[in-house]
Amino acid sequence: MANALDRLGLAAGDRVATLAWNGYRHFELYFGVTGSGRVVHTINPRLAPDQVAWIANDAEDQVLCFDMTFLPIVKAVWSKCSTVKHWVALCDADKLPADTGIPGLVSYEAWIGREPVGYAWPQLDERCAAALCYTSGTTGNPKGALYSHRSTLLHTFAVSMPDALSLSASDTILPVVPMFHVNAWGLPYAAAMTGAKLVFPGGALDGKSVYELIEGENVTMAAGVPTVWLGLLNHMAEVGGKFASMRRTVIGGSACPPAMIRTFKEKYDVTVLHAWGMTEMSPVGTVGTLKLQQSRLPLDDRLAIMGKQGRAVYGVDMKIVDGEGRELPWDGKSAGDLLVKGPWIISQYFKAAGGDPLVDGWFPTGDVATIDADGFMQITDRSKDVIKSGGEWISSIDVENIAMAHPGVAMAACIGITHPKWDERPVLVVVRRAGTNVTAAELRAFYEGKIAKWQVPDDVVFVDAIPLGATGKMQKVKLREQFKGYVLPGA
Repeated sequence: MANALDRLGLAAGDRVATLAWNGYRHFELYFGVTGSGRVVHTINPRLAPDQVAWIANDAEDQVLCFDMTFLPIVKAVWSKCSTVKHWVALCDADKLPADTGIPGLVSYEAWIGREPVGYAWPQLDERCAAALCYTSGTTGNPKGALYSHRSTLLHTFAVSMPDALSLSASDTILPVVPMFHVNAWGLPYAAAMTGAKLVFPGGALDGKSVYELIEGENVTMAAGVPTVWLGLLNHMAEVGGKFASMRRTVIGGSACPPAMIRTFKEKYDVTVLHAWGMTEMSPVGTVGTLKLQQSRLPLDDRLAIMGKQGRAVYGVDMKIVDGEGRELPWDGKSAGDLLVKGPWIISQYFKAAGGDPLVDGWFPTGDVATIDADGFMQITDRSKDVIKSGGEWISSIDVENIAMAHPGVAMAACIGITHPKWDERPVLVVVRRAGTNVTAAELRAFYEGKIAKWQVPDDVVFVDAIPLGATGKMQKVKLREQFKGYVLPGA
């Protein structure tokens, strides 16, 4: 494949885009593109076609390789992608339709099939670009995070360490987190570095398919966002499934409900490694591995610590500050804006989009968090999602986590609704678990003794579905728009 890129005349640093699931051809692109001195640019196919086209143009992609699943997207965007000169379908030659309407489209296997197997890999400056990922762009256009070979390698060392993801050649790793989502959290690189077996799920991410893949391939560690594991746990509960080999799972992307961590541990003997990071951080910043003294605590105490986002991996510095920029203590109580810095955390966006993002050399994450004396960080909210009620802050994540522990709740989101006296009050938006009929009164009563009375949601609204973004996160912006003008009881 590297030879094929040479034949196209691509220069060092040119971008090669992908619209692809987790599969072996995508894996080949990861290493063939970057190893030959070009930049692999993973595009999220869950974005709207106009966003896909905008990102491809901003990145000035020269080649775009896509799984056939995404042919409809490519048909919708190819004429709008002004810089893409070559289109490659990630399939065998005989699987390429006769008439796709895309000029010059070739199959991946035909494209690389005529090239020699040997390749003279160039010696590259470690600081040259290797990979490009764009933020999810919840407000305004997405911005690109450009990773160097150096930053990628350092990140890979750090996440493979025992106190991070603890990866080795004895592991079989299933990255359910997509390779188009911040390089699958670095797992394709870490597996190659450590010699671990990799299992790719393709596009089959439903609970049944994921469970059968885990059992069929003797997966020891899997990684993904909470919504994926919700589907897996629901399927296992239905069929009475157990894990023969899996012993840990990495959960990130959004806060993992404590009830999910408890279910994995108590029912299936699987340890959840709660992790946190961002596109701008390559992405891993913290992992919730316990220290020696914590591992000896009673289960409930351990689970409380595991519910936090974890300790900074080596190489990441973090701090929390108040509204005036003053650093706050690591006491597990003081909540402030979370800032980070480190060798794989960006100093600016691709093409300097949005200007200088740093504050005195620190990257502002947009998260509100606490850090305890042992260095365990806990996200209390996104700064834009925190609910300000009567001068006090209410963590929407805390409210959601309690709701998710109720057996009648499949998914829950907490948003702030305007209130004439208190500025904002929390409302809980809930998707009921199939076969249940939990009521608003029951759910509000469920909070008794678990949270301060003034933090209990003023109302509960039931919906068929909560909107999810391109990376599986709940889209509270859309929920707030949906409930704009909603009048609270008694307001």
